[in-house]
Amino acid sequence: MTKQPIRQLLVLGLLLAWPAGSPADELKPTSPIGSGYRLTWHDEFDGDRLDTGKWTYRIDTRFWSMQRAENVSVADGYLRLALKKEKQGEFDYTAGGVISRDAFQYGYYEARFRCPPGAGWHTSFWMMRHDWRKTADEPAAVQEIDVCEQDSVNRTSYSVNLHRWKPSPHVSHGYKRITTPDLAAEFHVWGYEFTPQRIDYYFDGRLVQSLDATVIPHGPQNIWLTSVAAPLGGTKSVDDSKRPAVAEFDHVRYFAKAVSPETNRP
Repeated sequence: MTKQPIRQLLVLGLLLAWPAGSPADELKPTSPIGSGYRLTWHDEFDGDRLDTGKWTYRIDTRFWSMQRAENVSVADGYLRLALKKEKQGEFDYTAGGVISRDAFQYGYYEARFRCPPGAGWHTSFWMMRHDWRKTADEPAAVQEIDVCEQDSVNRTSYSVNLHRWKPSPHVSHGYKRITTPDLAAEFHVWGYEFTPQRIDYYFDGRLVQSLDATVIPHGPQNIWLTSVAAPLGGTKSVDDSKRPAVAEFDHVRYFAKAVSPETNRP
């Protein structure tokens, strides 16, 4: 059974059980971050194409791959980033990604996804400012928050990190590697809560890292869902026996503090 009929059954069950007067689309954070948050932006990928009102494509070159819009698709309730062995200029591989058009700041962010199998791919859920002139290492970015950086050479771990880009020089805070089940076998939920004081990272509802957010300045940030071919995590080469492949995203959600929504956006 595809995801779509399953989703319809789940929605029907929610409608039958939902308290009177509550909107059925008021999705709740997966992680135990406490009350006071409301869903203000999300994509469940239920259409048949990318919602370009919410997203733009990552189109650049990074490490071993060229990122192309043609590698991004939406079907059966999933965003899929295709990872291919194909010659594009000086690159032997192509990949893809999407970047939110809206920028956010304090709140709770989460995404549910499954990473590709086979060595060679770096799949990420991360936040950094995007200025529409280029798609990576944007010079106006204040911080970069990496909720998941997963190198498929090792499918049972991923890392979190926090980067300060301004003022220079670049500084990294709080890098940590998290041990997990096989991240290509099933979908998992990654999330984090960003407040003026703390950044708390979650994996499947479990707190896995907590950082002091006051060590860096804060600024607006876009949401990135990406996968690129890369020599990271001890990767020697791309495992071509597992290609073509995809990174699959089920949803991405942003929750703002209901008590003072004006503080959540730049």
